[in-house]
Amino acid sequence: MQTFFVEIKCALGKTYDVASALAEAEIASEIHSIAGNYDILAKFYVPQGVDIGHFVGEKVQTIPGIVDTRTIIAFKAF
Repeated sequence: MQTFFVEIKCALGKTYDVASALAEAEIASEIHSIAGNYDILAKFYVPQGVDIGHFVGEKVQTIPGIVDTRTIIAFKAF
């Protein structure tokens, strides 16, 4: 499995709507509200060989209320 995180910036007033849509889609293993430049941090697992860029572009960025994302690819958990 490939592990990656996506920081998500939401349109004003849409953070809870975006978090709910992520949860309903059942594509993220964890969804957290965060402080700073982004509103949500979501953790994802996909099988080896899945194109993370396509996954984020097709499954995450298409959720209404998302205005920006930043993907962080994880190499190893300690």
